[in-house]
Amino acid sequence: MIDLHCHILPGIDDGSKDLAMSLEMARIAVADGIQVTACTPHIYPGLYLNNTAGIKAARDELQKSLDENGIALRLTTGADVHLVPGLLEGLRAGVVPSLHDTRYVLLEPSHHVAPPRFAESVFQLVAAGYVPVITHPERLTWIEDHFQTFVDLIQQGSWMQVTAGALTGQFGPRPKYWAEKFVGDGLTHILATDAHSSTRRTPVMSEARAVAERLLGAKEARNLVETRPAAIMANRVPSQVAPLPEQKPAVEGWWRKLIPPRK
Repeated sequence: MIDLHCHILPGIDDGSKDLAMSLEMARIAVADGIQVTACTPHIYPGLYLNNTAGIKAARDELQKSLDENGIALRLTTGADVHLVPGLLEGLRAGVVPSLHDTRYVLLEPSHHVAPPRFAESVFQLVAAGYVPVITHPERLTWIEDHFQTFVDLIQQGSWMQVTAGALTGQFGPRPKYWAEKFVGDGLTHILATDAHSSTRRTPVMSEARAVAERLLGAKEARNLVETRPAAIMANRVPSQVAPLPEQKPAVEGWWRKLIPPRK
């Protein structure tokens, strides 16, 4: 499997605290069947001042430590990029990294407030030739009132990445409901761990892959964790990648009936 969203670099954001934790995260990933991990720290002006050069240097150091410790995990780079003014210019200048130096870019919306002109800003990236991979839409507190926006963005050329742990219930019933809806409705391009540590938010995808297989079958589950992530790393244009399954609304789960819409 290929994990394209992981905060495994030590001491660079709110992910791994030190090298020891990064090595343990790598061991967990390998034991779970992950062969490639993208090091994707946050980039957020004023808080996490990471850039392409620094991320690649940190990746090189960690890869060296993995090799020295016999941990068979291959690392690549990217970033969990917040949607802020100047993002497109940063990508064009090479200051903000894309995933594996491709047209695909991890894009993290604000967790608690829908960004103004969100859809327009995302589409600007599409129009510029990038493929925004929107991270963890299922965990946004404003998803209930804006679900159709994400459906529209997919139709306009954006991709969606659901968190593996959300699909297995680690973030609670509400994110689990939306994760199952995104995956079950055929609105998810890739699963990723968004791992931040070796204890709570760990780099494990196999359990979520099993859930996806129950929802959509083995082929699409493989697409979510192998085929499409590999296509991203090969920089394939979206039209050359395994398409999303036919979109059929999923049956409402019992947990949804217990959770009223957020006011």
